[in-house]
Amino acid sequence: MRPSTASLTARRDPVWLCAAAGLLLAALALCSLFVGKYPLSPEKLLAGDPLQLRVFWTLRFSRTLMGVLGGFCLGTAGFVYQTVLRNPLASPDVIGVSSGASAGAAAGILFCSGTGAVAASAFAGALGGTAVVLGLSSLDRSGKNSTVVLSGIAVHALAQTALMCLKLTADPERELASIEYWIMGSLNGVSLGAIVWNLPLCLGSLLALFLLHRQIVLLSVEEGEARMLGVHVSRLRLLVILTAALTVSSVVSLTGLISFIGLLAPHGARLLTGQNRASTMWLSGLLGGVLLCGADLLARSAAAVELPVSIFTSLLGAPFLIWLVGRERRGI
Repeated sequence: MRPSTASLTARRDPVWLCAAAGLLLAALALCSLFVGKYPLSPEKLLAGDPLQLRVFWTLRFSRTLMGVLGGFCLGTAGFVYQTVLRNPLASPDVIGVSSGASAGAAAGILFCSGTGAVAASAFAGALGGTAVVLGLSSLDRSGKNSTVVLSGIAVHALAQTALMCLKLTADPERELASIEYWIMGSLNGVSLGAIVWNLPLCLGSLLALFLLHRQIVLLSVEEGEARMLGVHVSRLRLLVILTAALTVSSVVSLTGLISFIGLLAPHGARLLTGQNRASTMWLSGLLGGVLLCGADLLARSAAAVELPVSIFTSLLGAPFLIWLVGRERRGI
């Protein structure tokens, strides 16, 4: 017996889906606070055990906060890129954010000292890569979204070339290992102080994206239709892409590169809701948090040593990408 239309609609109610994703994210965050090599217990924490409190605030709380906030940012930004560019494969990699951050972080490791300087270099590289992509795409007066994607591919290739050159000059025993570890991505070592410094930019750019959600959805229609609705397509697209780039930059400058969350979360949200509205944007962010927190839990518990987060996000993302390409070819 086939389910009725009413039951399908109820199951796809975005409010209930967001509530379920929020509960799942809260459960994963709670697990993240207590899972690790050093066991924590609520009783000892409430009793004020000094070592337990130090581990909780120095390691677990900051890591959990970064997992929730970082995943939400990456999922939301992925939704924005795919909607604005009308490209189901769009992600921070396409806009030059990730590749620019990689080159910037490598330069920071080689020529600067301290984690703060490396994070600042990665942030500058991410914004620089985005600026070059938008500058190149502006040379094409047609304003096609494909121009932004092609510019992103070109900038990605240039950034990877710069990264390889920087690796060749790095000390193999110290600097090269640091560069490779940063590229693999990890929530380990993200301090609460670094999060606090990035928090205003992160929350401010997220707030701007949600305030612009109606305009973002309007950009998903054909450009001629958007202009008839009174939307200044070029300026609005530039503003939205830059704001999303700020959101992603504030995350990857601290965590390193985290693959596929910006691709997986928006598609998962659309498959669940069957629509492309503001509620889907919220669900994309929540699913991004679920993916990053879940991957981080596996990264610290699946083996005797801690593994990079991107290993687990890639294990999910690569099969999904193959399925998505096959789905597009079949015209589903």
